Amino acid sequence: MSPVLYPCLLAALALTAAPLQAAPAPYYLWMSTLDGTRVCSQTPLGEGWRLLGGPYKDSRCRKPL
Repeated sequence: MSPVLYPCLLAALALTAAPLQAAPAPYYLWMSTLDGTRVCSQTPLGEGWRLLGGPYKDSRCRKPL
């Protein structure tokens, strides 16, 4: 490999990799329709749960986005 080509390839890789970094998924507060239990989750929990709040930054659903 040419000594000039190697730094160019590294620079091109660094410039294209930066936009590919994804942010973490937000958390949402869910409440059970059966007994009122509250759970913080990134994904829907299915039937029997309703969305109570969100989105949040943390897994305890305390820091809003």
